[in-house]
Amino acid sequence: MDHAPSRRFAWINAAVWSLYGAFNLWMGAAFVGLTSGIVLVSALLAVFDALASATLRALVLRRGWLDREPGALVAKLLLAVPLAALAVQVAVAAVVAPASALGWIEMPGGRADYRLGSALTYWANTAIVLGLWTAGWVGARALQRARQSRLAQARAEAERHAMELEALRARLNPHFVFNALNNLRALILEDPQRARELVTRLSSTLRHALEYSQGEATTLAEELAVVEDYLAVEAVHYEQRLRVERAIDPAALDARVPPMAVQLLVENAIKHGIARTPGGGALHLRAGCEGGRLSLEVRNPGRLGGGSDGAGVGLRYLRRRLEPHGGRIVLEQEGGDVVARMEIPQ
Repeated sequence: MDHAPSRRFAWINAAVWSLYGAFNLWMGAAFVGLTSGIVLVSALLAVFDALASATLRALVLRRGWLDREPGALVAKLLLAVPLAALAVQVAVAAVVAPASALGWIEMPGGRADYRLGSALTYWANTAIVLGLWTAGWVGARALQRARQSRLAQARAEAERHAMELEALRARLNPHFVFNALNNLRALILEDPQRARELVTRLSSTLRHALEYSQGEATTLAEELAVVEDYLAVEAVHYEQRLRVERAIDPAALDARVPPMAVQLLVENAIKHGIARTPGGGALHLRAGCEGGRLSLEVRNPGRLGGGSDGAGVGLRYLRRRLEPHGGRIVLEQEGGDVVARMEIPQ
């Protein structure tokens, strides 16, 4: 817990109520004369009001009243402040009344006046002053929290955009583009029909990478169509080294997923698994829906710990998209395979 704000409030609180005590002294001297009773009452009001204000602050912060709706906060303060003012006046009377009765202090009029009308006036004055000061620091604290919330939101938004740019940059992997263009150049003379298909697949993959929306979801069917374009481009490069096995439940095709989520997992599986495994291997893609959750699994040969910055950025991007909505993504080592499992509530 940061004690700096508490210390700062303590000093300001003491200064405010010291000024209030000095003001009471000045008013007493100006209107009824400066007596020992006026000095004692002014000092006691300053001390007890300071204690009451500090207690109110501790109560507000400890009970989380600032987190409530404004109406609920005001209602609680409208109850707490008058009670605190009553406690202050009771404490002052407990000292002043006996001291006056015993003649220890000199009060205007010869004795302390605690008739009902006078007592209500004392209480009302204390409640008003205590309420004004409480409203002041509560308002200042609320404004500070609002500024901090806006700053946190701005930082989160900036980080989100940075993550979006990093994910986009990872999707536009220059090695992927260069390999595709080199393969296209070779196919133009050897197999023009296949070259035209490669151009179509590559165009679709790049267009998806450029047009995806951070704030929207897409269906699994649409995402798998993009994955098929990506796999078709990579199949030209890896040839027999890349084998894809699919087990997709048709009932899961309408499930909603973050844009590029499946492609990211498939790309990581190829880049950090198939590409680094002598002779390549099989990439297993499974998806199904059960209990209102989409379960998706991408399995590839390889070892955990060999990922690049792009893979880390992509996984952080997915976690940021999934976790606030109850989803999750985990990477596990199972024998000689790396398995990425993603679950998304529907």
